[in-house]
Amino acid sequence: MGRELGCAVIDREREGSRASGTLGLRILLLDKHVVVVDKPPGMPSVPARTPHDPPDVATVLAAGELANQPRPEAVHRLDRDTSGLLVLARTAEARAALGRAFEGGLVRKSYRALVVGRLPGPEGVVHLPLAPDAAAPPRQRVDPILGRAATSRWVMVDGLGLPDGVTAVDLNPVTGRSHQLRVHMAWLGCPVLGDRLYGPNSPVGRLWLHAAQIAFPHPASGQPLSLIAPLAVDL
Repeated sequence: MGRELGCAVIDREREGSRASGTLGLRILLLDKHVVVVDKPPGMPSVPARTPHDPPDVATVLAAGELANQPRPEAVHRLDRDTSGLLVLARTAEARAALGRAFEGGLVRKSYRALVVGRLPGPEGVVHLPLAPDAAAPPRQRVDPILGRAATSRWVMVDGLGLPDGVTAVDLNPVTGRSHQLRVHMAWLGCPVLGDRLYGPNSPVGRLWLHAAQIAFPHPASGQPLSLIAPLAVDL
């Protein structure tokens, strides 16, 4: 993606990163306008709903690397159990610029997932509208009548030496519906490994869905950036 866009590419393994606090959050990019982190699974990307929930990304940053500085704000979301790249704005101007970039289709995201089973081909596209499942929140369901259009592209990744019955796949969400990738993979008969909402019961402790790459224009300079955080697989 970085070569296609002529981006400045930042790779966590190649350039290094630093931890913020002790909760596994890692900072890939930090300037006065924006911060991009590699979020661990289990950490909310937005403020928690109850005092019993774990601290969200901005709270962890405010207690560590960004202590005594204005609190950053996430400009998009990741499910709590999804790991990977999250972009936060540090100023109102940056928040507005990044919001325009998302609305204008200038942001590209790619995920790496481990799924149960074997997909029906080396690559494909899923077009399935999604709507909230009122009978079982927070689940989403395929609904051709009330659902909003949702499209996901997928490409299988071979050669990783995974256990039998587990497949690696790269996922590109063309739209950004809640739980979109998880529902689309489950509909194909290959739920994300460890997905307790849409897949069979699994002894795997985490959801194996990871936001591995994001490309967007810098909110101040407009420079195209592409950030990479590979998924570390340990099964």
